[in-house]
Amino acid sequence: MEKTGGTDNNELISSFRDAKRIFILFLMGVMLSMVPLTTADGLDKDVILLGTATPGGGFPVYGAAFAEAVNKTDPSLDVQTKNTKGSTENVPLLEAGKLDIALVQGEVVQETFSGPSELKIITAMYSTAGLFVVKGNSRYRSISDLKGRPVAFGAKGSGLVLLARYVLKGIGLDMDRDFKAIYLDRAGDGPAMLEDGRAEALWGGGIGWPGFTTVAKAKNGARFIAPDENEIKLILKEYPFLKRLTVPARSYPGQDAPIQSVGSWSFVLARKGLPDDIVYRLARAVHFSESIFQRLPQARETTMINTINAVQRQDLIHPGVLRYLREIGLVK
Repeated sequence: MEKTGGTDNNELISSFRDAKRIFILFLMGVMLSMVPLTTADGLDKDVILLGTATPGGGFPVYGAAFAEAVNKTDPSLDVQTKNTKGSTENVPLLEAGKLDIALVQGEVVQETFSGPSELKIITAMYSTAGLFVVKGNSRYRSISDLKGRPVAFGAKGSGLVLLARYVLKGIGLDMDRDFKAIYLDRAGDGPAMLEDGRAEALWGGGIGWPGFTTVAKAKNGARFIAPDENEIKLILKEYPFLKRLTVPARSYPGQDAPIQSVGSWSFVLARKGLPDDIVYRLARAVHFSESIFQRLPQARETTMINTINAVQRQDLIHPGVLRYLREIGLVK
C-alpha cells in the first residue's frame, strides 16, 4: 500500500517552524546587544557628577539630600556625589570639566563671578550666616574674647573659611595674626577638638550645620557668638556683597532666640558645556523636589523663587534653568 507522506510533511513543517523560531530569537539577541544599556525601569540615565566637600560638613549632607531628591523626582537623571576639599577646589574642578555641577559657598561665588567665568548657576542652596560656637559653660561671649585663643575655622578649602576672613577683616581682625587658627583636614573633626580642648571655639554657619548640631547636643550644650550690631554695620560697609542674615530660634538644640549675623547665599554651579536639555530637566526636578527639601533644615531654602532673588544678575543663571523659569512664568 502506498504511503501518502502526510506524516513526513507535518514533521518537515514542524522542523521549519522550530528553525524559524530559533532564527528570530537569534536576531533578537543580536539586536539587543546593539542597544545601549538601560536601567531596570527601562530609562537611559544621564549621569551628573556633583562635587560637595570634606566629610562631616554641611555640603556632603546637603549634596546627598539634593541627589536623592532629584533622582527620585526625575528617574532619567542620576546625580552622583563626590567628596572634594570644598568650594575653593570645586570651582577649578568645574572649570576643568572634572565635575558637572558643584556646591559653592557664597564668597567663592562672588570671587568667581567678579572676573570672567563660564560657570553658571543652577539653583540657590541656602543662606549661610557666619557664627562661632563655644561650649555652653565657656567664659567666652564675644568675638574679642576669642582673640589669642585656638579656634577651628574649618577645612582650608571651605568657603566658610573665606567667609570668616571677610567677617573678621571687616572688624579689623586677622584670622592668623589675632587667633591661633586651626585648619582641618575634615570639617567633621571640629566638634571633637572643641570637646577635648584642642580648640576653644569652632567657626561655622547656617541652619542645621552638622558641626553646630553636634556641639549643641553635647553635655555642656552650646553658646553661639556672632558679630554685634556695631560690628555688623562695619562688616557690611566694608563688604557690601555680604548680607544681614538671621539664624531662626530653635535652629539648634537649646538655641531659644534668633541670632543676627552676616553671610551670603551658596549656590549649585554648572560647568561650561553641560547640555541645556539636561540642565532644564535638572531645574524642573529641583522645582518639583521643593516639598522633599523641606525635610532637611539646610535644604528648605532651595527654591526657584530664592534662586531668582539671590542672584545678582539674571545672566549668571544657566540658560537651561532660564528656559524652565520662563515656562513656569517666574521670569520674562
